[in-house]
Amino acid sequence: MTAIVDRLPIIGDDIRDRILNGPRTPEAHRAMLADTPAMNALEIGGQGGVDRLPEEFTIAAWNVERCLFPEGCARHLAPHAPAIVLLSEVDYGMSRTAQRNTTAAMAQAMGMHYAYGVEFHELGLGGPTERKFCADDFNAQGFHGNAILSSAPFLKAILIRLDDHGHWFMPDRNATDPEQPRLGGRMAIAAQVQTVTGPICVVSTHLESNADAAHRGAQFDLLMDAVEAFAPDMPVVIGGDLNTGNHLPPDFDWRQETLFDAARARGYDWGLTPDGITTRASLITPHQTRRMKLDWFAARGMSGQAGPLLPAVDAEGTPLSDHDCVLCRLRRG
Repeated sequence: MTAIVDRLPIIGDDIRDRILNGPRTPEAHRAMLADTPAMNALEIGGQGGVDRLPEEFTIAAWNVERCLFPEGCARHLAPHAPAIVLLSEVDYGMSRTAQRNTTAAMAQAMGMHYAYGVEFHELGLGGPTERKFCADDFNAQGFHGNAILSSAPFLKAILIRLDDHGHWFMPDRNATDPEQPRLGGRMAIAAQVQTVTGPICVVSTHLESNADAAHRGAQFDLLMDAVEAFAPDMPVVIGGDLNTGNHLPPDFDWRQETLFDAARARGYDWGLTPDGITTRASLITPHQTRRMKLDWFAARGMSGQAGPLLPAVDAEGTPLSDHDCVLCRLRRG
């Protein structure tokens, strides 16, 4: 059950002590998830300009890589005037992003409603390239997650957990630094929004990077099941960083991911995704050779046209993220 709140509660020292000093088992992780209200809630806020979306509108999906520059990201999107923005890797109360609620800041700059959910509660300050942005030696909240921005208010919204076993919590999985375990796992936010032709369901998600195609396929199956239960027979668009081909052998092509055919078999179409590689070197990820196609739209009961791939570099040449933004024009039906 997802609690809808005006502000996510801070995670107490008791949970942090259990994370650091308790057993690192799936059972312990699931118990902590259940005992931590912030991990089972969505923060809803902001203000939009319309009561419903138009017949045709622009939607963006963007992994903003911590969201170092929320106002800069808003300015970068402004010429495209998206009515829906699906965000992943968004910080909230992290030292590396000045302890800000970066989703709220971006929503305010764009004049939009927002829904934010926690993917991970992080105890550490991040890697070496992130620490140079830290002014404090602590995180005020330590939240890192996904968000949806919308010009129109949300009719309903839920958080969907795709991992409760602790993929980044278990020390023997080599998924994280054993000294800095994370509470949480990959997740999605689904929201119903009204358009002039009826309601639609929009979904922001982030699949596992440190895993194989079968793992991501199972996550996407779980997501499609949850979306069907939340919005049965409703038009749906899912967008986000699906990590297709990530952490796999060099001879593995992203087209070999099983989630594509699994989604097609359930009526989803991938044709709204712009062509092209979606990763680039950034301030946090300065890898010039990192070239992958990770970011996608999957739509059911929707039509439209793939938009441009928006390079994540501002007018001054500063990279805003290690992911470019995918855009499309969309209509219900």
